[in-house]
Amino acid sequence: MAWLLPRLGAFSVYREGMDRESLKAAIDILKRGTRPLVLFPEGVISRTNDRLNHLLEGTAFIARNAAKQLAAEGSDRKVVMHPVAMRYVLQDGLPASVMTVLDRIEERLSWIPKRELPLVERIIQVGGALLGLKEIEHLGHVRTGELKERLAVLIDQLLIPLESEWTGGQREANVVARVKRLRAAILPEMISGAITEEERSRRWKHLSNLYLAQQLSLYPPDYLGNPPIPERILETVERFEEDLTDHVTVHRPLRVLIRVGEAIVVTPGREKGVPTDPLMQQLRDCLERDLDALRPERPEVSV
Repeated sequence: MAWLLPRLGAFSVYREGMDRESLKAAIDILKRGTRPLVLFPEGVISRTNDRLNHLLEGTAFIARNAAKQLAAEGSDRKVVMHPVAMRYVLQDGLPASVMTVLDRIEERLSWIPKRELPLVERIIQVGGALLGLKEIEHLGHVRTGELKERLAVLIDQLLIPLESEWTGGQREANVVARVKRLRAAILPEMISGAITEEERSRRWKHLSNLYLAQQLSLYPPDYLGNPPIPERILETVERFEEDLTDHVTVHRPLRVLIRVGEAIVVTPGREKGVPTDPLMQQLRDCLERDLDALRPERPEVSV
């Protein structure tokens, strides 16, 4: 991969802070215009194929800076952004391997596999057990109530103490951005080696809590839906397996549907006094529309 990726046009990005060299490289690619720059605006792998997460502002920052530099040079060329929606679709319904994965997870929880239960009910029970274990670990007890509230309470329990220590209590608007800001504060001295082994161990625990908070935020409480969509069921089981074992079983056959949207012209300036970046909102609207258009029309699979 180290040999292949640079030859495909990939370049490294230091994600834990302001990587000026990678930003400069990205802007320069757009200015030259000889090949496209591909960005993943969500910034994380979520396994929520059917739900668009928060889009990070770096996409607009790079595009606008390239447009500004072209304008300053007197060029009449434009920077444009093409939204690319991707949707993965199961070819033949849910594979039998999903049941095998659930068996292994339940056995790891010291349960006898509950194959007699309806599949969605079984998944909900497994998810409740995994969440309850983390609540006991970090809160001291299992909470009751709506799943959305339980997730929010646990995430804040993980992040607020770290924000008090590392960022002066300042909080970003969403969990992924909160985690990114904290990692940028915690990691530099770990990388430079300017801390003791005891402090390094303490910070590793902080990073572990950040990872957990981010993963929790990527479980939409209503994702299974009614009726359940097979792809969402598969993704939920994959997420359980990855978060519990750091391993993911490959389930086949899948195909990918791709839709490239019309060009969005990027202007050098941003409208002032508007809380939401219009460029990022336009990008989001296009992606959501195209993802919806790619949803396959077929009867729901009985689960």
